Amino acid sequence: MAPYKIVMVRHGESEWNQKNLFCGWYDAKLSEKGKQEAANAGKTLKDAGYKFDQAYTSVLSRAQDTLQIILKTLNQCDIPIQTTWRLNERHYGALTGLNKTETAAKYGEQQVAIWRRSFDVPPPPMENDHPHYKDIVCDPRYKNGPPPEQFPKFESLKLTIERTLPFWNETIVPQIKAGKRILIAAHGNSLRGIVKHLDQLNDEQIMGLNLPTGIPFVYMLQENMKPAQGGSLQFLGDPETVKKAMEAVANQGKAK
Repeated sequence: MAPYKIVMVRHGESEWNQKNLFCGWYDAKLSEKGKQEAANAGKTLKDAGYKFDQAYTSVLSRAQDTLQIILKTLNQCDIPIQTTWRLNERHYGALTGLNKTETAAKYGEQQVAIWRRSFDVPPPPMENDHPHYKDIVCDPRYKNGPPPEQFPKFESLKLTIERTLPFWNETIVPQIKAGKRILIAAHGNSLRGIVKHLDQLNDEQIMGLNLPTGIPFVYMLQENMKPAQGGSLQFLGDPETVKKAMEAVANQGKAK
């Protein structure tokens, strides 16, 4: 039996997920479906007997609200919660607010796939005249970071991992090793970065991973923080439901 277990979940569907828009650091709220997904995630964890000592989430509402709904369903709202921009979704730059299907029709599915899923190719930068520039840059939730001179105008998955993994290694891993039962509620790309690290996926493999909204997944970890045998990413849910949810994410950037 592996000594450690950690649970992660991508936030429930947001209003911008519902509209098929590139969201990134924009603070979209959960849709009604997303709230139900979060409640379902909580029920799944409750039925499986999960209890937590510590939770981590991003500074964005869709992840925080997903976490709160899960904890309320679990009757565990009193556990410590740490929020950090380092668990934010990747910054989609100039694509923020654009419809994924319309963007695919304009630039081609291949280009949108590169922007959405490539490892080291970022989208075009968000300039000062972007309609959502001030919504993000002037948001008071970033007063504790990142520093103004390092505030991103875009991010590739590579850049996202570079600011997510230090938090994983320096903050979360010590808590796991201390025996804390950890729940992380974050975003598709910040979690993909952790998955890439844990499962040692190459750049091409991580491009093909689509994490569905609102379905928890678990890792069984050894002392060295590597997955135990059979302990890699395991979704907690009906396999067919998980498969359909992953396919829905994969199809978001395709022209109709």
